[in-house]
Amino acid sequence: MTKTILVIGTYDTKDDELHYICDRIRALGGAVLSMDVSVLGDPSQPTDISKHQVADAAGSSIQDAIDAGDENHAMQIMARGAARLTAELQAAGRIDGMIGLGGSMGTDLVLDCCQALPLGVPKYVVSTISFSPLIPPDRLAPDVQMILWAGGLYGLNSVCKSSLSQAAGAVLGAAQAAEPPRRDKPVIGMMSLGSSCLTYMKLLKEPLEERGFEVAVFHATGMGGMAFEALARQGYFAAVLDLALPEVGNLMVGSVVNSGPDRLLGAGAVGIPQIVAPGCADLIDYAGWQEIPETYADRPFHAHNRLIKSSGLSPDERRALVRDIAQRLGQAQGPVHFVMPLQGVEEWDKPGGPAHDPEGLSAMVDEVRKVVTSLTEVDAHINDAAFAEAVLAVLDGWIAEGVVKTAV
Repeated sequence: MTKTILVIGTYDTKDDELHYICDRIRALGGAVLSMDVSVLGDPSQPTDISKHQVADAAGSSIQDAIDAGDENHAMQIMARGAARLTAELQAAGRIDGMIGLGGSMGTDLVLDCCQALPLGVPKYVVSTISFSPLIPPDRLAPDVQMILWAGGLYGLNSVCKSSLSQAAGAVLGAAQAAEPPRRDKPVIGMMSLGSSCLTYMKLLKEPLEERGFEVAVFHATGMGGMAFEALARQGYFAAVLDLALPEVGNLMVGSVVNSGPDRLLGAGAVGIPQIVAPGCADLIDYAGWQEIPETYADRPFHAHNRLIKSSGLSPDERRALVRDIAQRLGQAQGPVHFVMPLQGVEEWDKPGGPAHDPEGLSAMVDEVRKVVTSLTEVDAHINDAAFAEAVLAVLDGWIAEGVVKTAV
C-alpha cells in the first residue's frame, strides 16, 4: 500500500525546500499531505492543509496570530493547531508518518507535532538545531528521528539537498517498514539499566512470559523513561515494574540525564498497577562531557563509559529523593507496592564497590519506612534472586485478586 507522509513547515519562507522533500517522497513511491504553518506569507501553491485551518484548529485565527505582534506567540498558536491536526490525521488513518522542517522556530512547532503522535508512527525532524542542547529532553518524542539541516538556512543547494533527500527517504522507508506495537498479549513495562548495573530483568523476564505477559524493558537514561511514561499514559501496560529510578534523582539535582517532570506519574494517572523499587537511585548520572560540580566531587564515583559517569547522593539527598518518590506515587489512581532491597540498590552498591555507602543506604531504608505505606522489605541485594521473587510474589497476588489481567 502507498504510504502517506505529512510534510509540515512554513511554506511561505521554506517553499522550495518543502516542495523538494515532497517531490522526493513522491519520486520514491510515497504520497504526501502538506501542512502550511506559516503566518505572514503564502505558499507558491495551495497546501492540503492551509495555515487558516491550522489556526482554526487552535481555536484562533491567522489574524489573531498577526495581531499578537509577537512571533513566539503567533507560532505557539500554530503549534497548538498543527499538533491537534497531526493527531487527528493519524487517528483517522490518513497519514503513516510525518516530517517537519525548520530553524529554531519551526523546530519548536514540529516537536509538538511529533509528541502528538503515538509510539511507532515514524516522525522525522529536519532542523538547523538538531541534536542541540537548546532542545530539552522532555520536548522529544520517544522515537523521534532528527537530521541536521546542514547548509539550509536560506535556499536550496547541493549541501542541504543531501540532508533533505536522506530525510525524505528515511521517513518513507520507516513508514513502509514500521511494525506497530501489537496488543495480542498484556504487556508488562519494566524500567532497568544495562546489565552491568542491574540484572533483575534476567530473572524476571522468563517467569513473566510464562504467566502470559509480553515484557518490554526500558533503559533508565532519560529517553527510555520518557518512552515508558508515554506508553503508560496511553494505558498500554497491564502493570509496570518501575524498578530503576535514577531519572527521578537526576531531575531532583538538575542533571540533564532525566526524563522530565512527569517521571513516575504516567502509570498512576491512568490507574495501572505499579511495583516500584529504588534501583540505582543512589547515584547521580552526568553526561560524560560534563564537569562534576564541586559539591559532589568528594562523593563515591563511577565512570561507566565516555558517555555516562556517576557520583553518589548523600544520605540527606537520598531521604529527599524518597520523599519525592512517595509524593509522586501518592497521586496514583491505581495500586502501588514498594519493594525495598536492604543490601544494595545497584551492582556497585556492594561491599568493596565504588558506590558502596552503608550510611546512605541506611538513610534511604529509614525514609522508605517512614513515607511508604505498602512495602515489602527484602534482606537481599536488588540483583539477587530473592528480590525478583519478592516482585513476582506481589504481582501474583494482584493476578489472583484480578487486579492484573493475564489476557487481553
